Amino acid sequence: MLPAASDTLGATACWEQLGTQHLPRTRTPGASFNFPPPKGGRSLNAGHNPTPAFRPSLQTERPFKREPEMRFQGGKGNLRAFVNGLFPPSRGRCRKGRASLYGRSPSLGSYLPGAPSALFSTGETLLYYYKYYLSPRNGAVFPKIKGNKAGQDGSRWHVVKKFISLMSSQNIPVHLIDPLLLGLIDTDLKQLRTSPDSSHSECRYLCARRDFTTFAVLDKTWKLEVGLFRAAERVGFQWLKLQSKDPRLEGMDDLSGMEIPLHYIFRLAAHAIHLVVFYERSGNYLWHGQLRLKRHMDRKFVPFRKLPFGRYPGAYDKLELISVSIDGLTVQIPKEPSQFLEERSHSRFIECRYREARSFFQLYPDDVSLDAVEFRKKAKALLHLASLTLNSLGVRFWLSSGTCLGWYRQCNIIPYSKDVDLGIFIQDYQPDIIPAFQKAGLPLKHKFGKVEDSLELSFQGEDEVKLDIFFFYEEDDHVWNGGTQAKSGKKFKYLFPKFTLCWTEFVELKVRVPCETLHYIEANYGKEWKIPVKMWDWKNSPPNVQPNGIWPINEWEEVIQLY
Repeated sequence: MLPAASDTLGATACWEQLGTQHLPRTRTPGASFNFPPPKGGRSLNAGHNPTPAFRPSLQTERPFKREPEMRFQGGKGNLRAFVNGLFPPSRGRCRKGRASLYGRSPSLGSYLPGAPSALFSTGETLLYYYKYYLSPRNGAVFPKIKGNKAGQDGSRWHVVKKFISLMSSQNIPVHLIDPLLLGLIDTDLKQLRTSPDSSHSECRYLCARRDFTTFAVLDKTWKLEVGLFRAAERVGFQWLKLQSKDPRLEGMDDLSGMEIPLHYIFRLAAHAIHLVVFYERSGNYLWHGQLRLKRHMDRKFVPFRKLPFGRYPGAYDKLELISVSIDGLTVQIPKEPSQFLEERSHSRFIECRYREARSFFQLYPDDVSLDAVEFRKKAKALLHLASLTLNSLGVRFWLSSGTCLGWYRQCNIIPYSKDVDLGIFIQDYQPDIIPAFQKAGLPLKHKFGKVEDSLELSFQGEDEVKLDIFFFYEEDDHVWNGGTQAKSGKKFKYLFPKFTLCWTEFVELKVRVPCETLHYIEANYGKEWKIPVKMWDWKNSPPNVQPNGIWPINEWEEVIQLY
């Protein structure tokens, strides 16, 4: 005699509570899971007629709703208490009287190999199979549910597993960018690349203590949000979507104001997944936006201040990804995790001030003459070439002087500036800089100063458009760069408040600028920097310039070189 239909349905509901990932299975139409029969035992089918396939009460097409933690501590006395904890009689379909797990089913014992012939409850049946399939002496069909994965830390692993399965079911390619996990993975990267981690039963990475696990997705790889949200809710996730204006459209009057998704939070139990959306920008780089909560949003949804991404917008080079297996799960990660983490440490991005630039051009109409257009075209090409050359050497640089002013004030190159200005910290100087520019087709025009004091390089671009590189020296409370008058040997010093570097986009190029741009601009051009000044004397006009002595004549051959 097999269990009544009510017992079968009750077992089905309670197996659903156990969760799909604990069961070995292959998908078949109309039946969610197929179990191999225990050695020496008879087959047991979910219906009333035994069949060769062992499918214990799992004929359901509905997705499983929840997944309790596995905390079995071992010992005969604890096994029943463990399953009783998983399937409390008062919970949902497992209540007594409605397909109760504790309702008797007299002949189930005859289908269990080695089981006592005494009367079995359905709950005891489930206990038997749980014990059989997780018992080490029987080979442990579920060897991965071990160690920390079965404890409190294992809840993080389960949430990550559910999220990866969710994204896979929606054909959304995500990759792991979590700083903590990438740091752990990086230490074992060589081993992970050459051999899978299947031999490790403990949870080495994904069970690490953290409030979030951070993944990234490229915007162009998925569009259908609605299906994702519905699927997420079906497997128990609560979600939050954060969006803001698309900065790529800020310079376009008709399109500015359109919003795009920037961040998603998927919460399950005590852990949350932070999904960061990356966008490709015209400067051939990846960008993510700032995470800003709107007034109506639940500020207690997760501890937002602990999120490792979103405090500021960020800019990154395009990534190459690889697949690795960690803690039994296959994930995509950056090919060079350490390089990505280094990028993250200085990834802050600031937009050009398009609205203010439009206001500037209303007061001072832009020069659209042929000469201005030609100069901007040549200056843009020169800046791209300089960026390519310095990046190939690994030398940090930023927009300085008039080029920085043009970016900040009008989001464009100042047409009457006649040159391109860059800044470099002296500690980043390399002797290869001059040969590299010469190889790129930019001959050295002049070299002033020396590495120890007031170094300045100038390279000749096309049609008298030159590239000026100023080297900055750091003092206790300020930084400065030097200037030299060739005919007199006089030295000058330009003082700036200390600053950090951020990324921006300028003339379709990802490039650095001082994060504290306003202070930098005011130091060099004063409070009236918004007013164009075409007659500029580099020795007297800047408010931050001061005399710095005269080069000794016996050093002129070294510190004043004209070509």
